[in-house]
Parts: sequence; C-alpha cells; structure tokens
Amino acid sequence: MRSELPLRVADLEKLAVASFLLAEDIASDEAWTRAHQLHLQTGNRPGAVRCAFWLVFRLLNAGDLSSANGWIARIERLLYDAGDDSPERGHLTYLTGFHAILSGDLPAAEADLGQSVQIAERCGDLELSTLARLALGRVLIFRGDVSGGVRLLDEAMVAVNAGEVSPVVVGDSYCAAIDACHDVFDVRRGQIWTAALSRWCDTQPDLVPYEGLCLVHRAEFLQLKGAWVEAMALAGLARRRLSLPVVQLALGAAIYQQGELHRLRGQFDQAERCYRQASDHGRDPQPGLALLRLARGQGDAAAHGIGRALAEADDLVSRPQLLAAYVEIMLGVGDVPAARAACTELAQVARSLGSAMLAAVSDRAIGAVELANADPGAALAPLRRASSGFRNVEAAYDVARTGILIARARRALGDQEGAGLEFEASRATLEGLGAVADLAMLDRLASDREATGGRLLTAREVQVLRLVARGSTNRSIGAELGLSERTVDRHVSNIFAKLGVSSRAAATAFGYELDLL
Repeated sequence: MRSELPLRVADLEKLAVASFLLAEDIASDEAWTRAHQLHLQTGNRPGAVRCAFWLVFRLLNAGDLSSANGWIARIERLLYDAGDDSPERGHLTYLTGFHAILSGDLPAAEADLGQSVQIAERCGDLELSTLARLALGRVLIFRGDVSGGVRLLDEAMVAVNAGEVSPVVVGDSYCAAIDACHDVFDVRRGQIWTAALSRWCDTQPDLVPYEGLCLVHRAEFLQLKGAWVEAMALAGLARRRLSLPVVQLALGAAIYQQGELHRLRGQFDQAERCYRQASDHGRDPQPGLALLRLARGQGDAAAHGIGRALAEADDLVSRPQLLAAYVEIMLGVGDVPAARAACTELAQVARSLGSAMLAAVSDRAIGAVELANADPGAALAPLRRASSGFRNVEAAYDVARTGILIARARRALGDQEGAGLEFEASRATLEGLGAVADLAMLDRLASDREATGGRLLTAREVQVLRLVARGSTNRSIGAELGLSERTVDRHVSNIFAKLGVSSRAAATAFGYELDLL
C-alpha cells in the first residue's frame, strides 16, 4: 500500500484553523507546532512567528499562561534582531499585552497593545489591528476610560462587520466586544453584536469556540427582552457546550443563568439547585441566591448573603449588580438608611459608566427608597425616568416591576385611576412572561387590600408603622406625634400582634407587602 504523504505547511495551517473552530484544541496545537517547525527548517521566520502567534493566541484564550509564556519567549528569541516596526514585532507585543491583561498588569498591557496597534497600522495588517484595538479597548474600560474603550471597540468592529478578517478573528472579536458590553452594562450594543454573532454562527453550526460563553450572553440579553423560554433553551445549550469535551471556566455562568430564569419563573427549588451548582463551578451565586432567600421570606439570610458579597466585590462588573440587589433586600427587611446609602453609590457608578440600563436601575432604586420613606411625590420622577430607560432597551420585565412602584406612588398620592392602569399593564406583562413569583406578590397585595380594606391597622397605627420604617425610636415617634412613649409602646405591640411579627424590621417588611408604607 502507498503511504500517506505528509501535509504541506500551508495545509497544516489550514488544518490548525479548522481544528480550532471545531474546538479540537489538541489537533489544532499539534498542527500549528508542526507548521512552525517546518517554517523554521526552511528559514521562513515570519511564517514560524505567525504559527507560534496563533498557537499562543489559543493558549491565552484557554488561560494556559505557563505554556503561552514559553512560546512567547521562543518568539522573542526569534525576533531578537528584528526591527521594532516589523509586522512580527506587532504580533509579539499583542501577545505580551494579552498576557499582561490576564496577569493583571494593566499599565503594561496598555503600553504593549498600543504599540501593537501602531505597528499594525503602519504595516497595513488589518487582522492584527482589529485584535489589538479590541484588547486595548478592554484595557481602557478596565482602567476607567469607558468612552475611549468603547470607541476603540466600535472602530475594530467595522472590519469585522464588513467581513474583512478571517473567521478566527471574526468570532473572537464578537465575543470580546460582547464581553465588554456586558462589563459596562451597554445593553444596546450588546444586543446588536449578539444578534450579529448569532447570525454568523447559525450559518456555520459546527463552530464551537463561540457557542459557549457567547450563548450565556445571548441568554442574558433574551432574558432582558422578555424572551424567557428562548433564554432558558440557550442557557441549557451553553451548559452542555461548556461541559464537553472538557469543563470550561464559563460553565458556572451558564448554570447561574439557568438559576436566574428559574427564580424569575417562581421555580425556587430548581433555582436553588442551580445556584449551588454554579458555586461548585466557581461562580458566586450572589445576588441571585440572596434574592431567592428574600422571595422565600428569609430576610435575614438574604441580608447576610448580599452583605457578604458586596463587602468582597470591588470590580466594575459585579458590584453594580450587587448594589441593586442590596437596595431591594434592605428595603425588604426594613433597613431604609442602608438602602439609601447603596443608592448613592449605585448612582455614582451609573454616571461613571454612562450606561443607560444602569441609570434606569439606579433611578428605580432611588424611587423605591423614596416610597419606603413615605414620600411618593419624590419617588415618581426617578421611577418615570427608570420606566423610560427600561423601555428604551426593551427590558420588559423591568418595565413591569417599575410600573408596580409607579402604581403604588400614584395611589399614595390619590390617583386611583392612574394607579389601576399601571397595575393592569404590569400584570399583563408579567403574565405574558410567566413571572410566577411577581404575580403571586401582586395577588397577595390585592387580596390583602381587599380583605382588610386598609383596616388591618388603625390610621394611628399606620402612622406609627411609617415612622418605625424610617428607623425612629418609640421616644422620637412619641415626640413627633404628641404621644407618650408608653402609648407608642402599646401601638407598636398592637402592630406586631395584628401583623403576626416579632420585630420592627419584619413589621416594616410586612407593611411594604400590604402597601401601607
């Protein structure tokens, strides 16, 4: 039999790319290594550097810093006498910049990636220019220059959208851009680029590298738009893709996303299992787990969990999400001052990031705090801004939840008809979404109001409860209402008895549930 002829170097490079796109990493690495060696044998230094570059690119994306570092050292040795403006030098500085990002050295990353961009521009290397601009944009965002970083992302994506770069660069660029949008809560760009990546992947269903974490992001954006069934399907697909052939780092994110959707749909047991499994795979289950505890009436556990997570979080991505949940949970347990303090920080973060979505989240939190402080007039303006902001990014669920707060504020101001319209619109949206937990809360409010007709507590007891919710002591309540401290003590005891609670925080939370505050 005739033996098979060895592959030529050009065929090895094609095999390496095809194997990478199919997530056959070992085969891809072997092909790049063999092609690199053949280029060295023929004295083709640029070809040898090119093959080593794509091998290191794969290793860095996989988080294998030690192997990548060894190959970077080899490239540096090959280029010891190459000029600073050579194309190969630009590829090297991209890799060292990428490595610096993963190592946490952002100043070094910015310097190396900036040099890579300049070399790529001088040499007319569009692929390197695209990759380097995207990476440099991420670094600028990490360092607080959000507008400058986003501008670089937009510029890099021009070549991607025009089809001017190879499939490896296309897929990686979309994922890098979507990751950046996720980091800065840029929902509009994230939706556009996620949809574009989805269309590109749909034409090539065998592609695997862009069907893991990118699926998680797609699920997140679908959840925001209210397509919860489709979001759950994509989260499940992401979980399978990230589990095989080996478990990937983003698996915890996919499982957490499943937990979020189960929680929103009132499937609390399934949500709890997902949060625990996400934690097992390295994804902190907060804020979802704390919000689940609050939904189950476990206020103390919710407050402890979210407080711990917030104390540990100092990064740009997770802290705003935790702050928003912290406000909700603190209001749920009756700690209005703590909620207000978190609102202040949340507003500052929203302004610094320039995120329309985060600005709406911040406005809703401010409105909720003002409602809890018995000032519906002050609550309406930020709540209306929040509703408009959520509509602009097509966040249906958030529009509905904000509508409930607007309805409560309008009713407190005597606008019964306007409140009724808001409640009806919110209920219709929640029913369409299948938001079982929120619908149950609305039903409880309606039945409680119908059963009590506002008569569960006397008018004086409602006054006292509102002051309790503000954190006032019995002595200060008495001074404000012109009552003796003993009389206030009796009112507080009656409130506890009628509501079936044993603490001021629990009485406050129950008051919110009954819409008395």
